[in-house]
Amino acid sequence: MPINSPHAQDKVLIAFGAAVRHIRKENGISQEELALKCEIDRSYMGSIERGQQNSGLLHISRIANALDISIAELMSTAGL
Repeated sequence: MPINSPHAQDKVLIAFGAAVRHIRKENGISQEELALKCEIDRSYMGSIERGQQNSGLLHISRIANALDISIAELMSTAGL
């Protein structure tokens, strides 16, 4: 299990994670499938979706690409 970010549960991380989960489910993709597409460990992806990880730009880019959306669209969905 990944170690949580010291910023875990920050409202920005929660909003980002909720947006990832929403778009993933909307596209009918499992968390495991998304993690594989992003080359991110599944448990880490779960932590991102729960707002426990402060994802870096490369992970954000990989997630957006795997969801077939732009980073801007992902952030807009998160309200960021």
